[in-house]
Amino acid sequence: MPNPSQISLSERDKKVVWHPFTQHFIEPSSIAIVRGEGVYLYDEDGNQYIDAIASWWVNLHGHSNVYMAQKVYEQALKLEQVIFAGFTHEPAIRLAERLLSHMPANFEKVFYSDNGSTAVEVAIKMALQFFHNQGNQKRRKIIAFEDAYHGDTFGAMSLGAPSSFNAPFQDMLFEVEFIPNPKNEVLCLEALETKLKHADGYAAIIFEPLIQGAGGMNMYAAETLDKIISLTKNGGLISISDEIMTGFGRTGKWFAMDYLQQKPDIICLSKGLTGGMMALGVTVCSDVLFESFLSSDRKKTLFHSHSFTANPLACAAANASMDLMEEATTWSNIAAIEKSHETWKIKMAAHPTIKNIRCIGTIVACELETVEKDGYLNPIRGKAYDHFIKKGILLRPLGNTLYILPPYCIKPSELANIYLEIENFAATIS
Repeated sequence: MPNPSQISLSERDKKVVWHPFTQHFIEPSSIAIVRGEGVYLYDEDGNQYIDAIASWWVNLHGHSNVYMAQKVYEQALKLEQVIFAGFTHEPAIRLAERLLSHMPANFEKVFYSDNGSTAVEVAIKMALQFFHNQGNQKRRKIIAFEDAYHGDTFGAMSLGAPSSFNAPFQDMLFEVEFIPNPKNEVLCLEALETKLKHADGYAAIIFEPLIQGAGGMNMYAAETLDKIISLTKNGGLISISDEIMTGFGRTGKWFAMDYLQQKPDIICLSKGLTGGMMALGVTVCSDVLFESFLSSDRKKTLFHSHSFTANPLACAAANASMDLMEEATTWSNIAAIEKSHETWKIKMAAHPTIKNIRCIGTIVACELETVEKDGYLNPIRGKAYDHFIKKGILLRPLGNTLYILPPYCIKPSELANIYLEIENFAATIS
């Protein structure tokens, strides 16, 4: 039997690992990454790649950040894990205090979970049980947007618009009513107003604020979302903001809701919460929601937990990331990325193949003009992905939608290189 050390990591992986969002029949072996530093990833053959998508939108401060690693190491020597029912610990308390200090006053309680999908699941359970605990059995329905994506667990899939992601399970998902994408404000508000004529049947509305990520990096106006939240509040619905992607500076402010006059009732956070170092999720809500669960009747408890709820190591990573987020240098970097994206957007305004270029904060997106229909399964995706990998850039197109969402430590020259390779690839399909 061959010695494992004599076989490449990619070949060993191919024999034993099933990867997410991967069609193993037609896709090549996975690239084995052995280390990361700053915006770069390095594979077992010594190739380097600019991580232009922050490793699925999670990495804020660069790979193998020394400060964050040290803080996690120090925590590991004190306490690595403890049950969070009936017990607590300082890293979780401090993180909750710090998160709330950057949020509007209506947010007062932090519920921990372990990833984005579960943070959304918790939010939906909070909203539905809020009305159940008051004896209101009518408010059971949820409103969501077309093109939405909120995760891959069953509740989160239910909240996502029907797509190739969840087609095999569509008849098993709970009922959610979808309204048009808020990019079209008129159609969206008209549909919402129609549904709210019977508002007493709805418990909540959920949305990705200002930008729908996996649905194609669809961006829409803060003024539109303000109108949506106002309408649903008047109808007595709970508004849930899924900031899994947009939190912690991605849109140029701490949270996307900071652009809003109207504030949501619940916010879900993950991804950048720990700077991308460890898995952690939180669902933050008001005391009004929290107090609806307070009762001498134990059946009114929020019965939701994960074994690693508020894991001390993950909380230590999040607190270290918060330290870096609170430094002026981080916000200068965010502003520089935003300015760079805006400059490139102007340059590409009349490009024959790159269309609909848009940006907010550190995120820029565009479509490649192809003869095939726009969408996640557009075959240009594979060609583009392969092109950028060969050029040492990790981009993961959403069909014919390209986007850049980098760690905040990226340099202007590295961004310029990414822009140039997008232009070079676009020239091959013109």
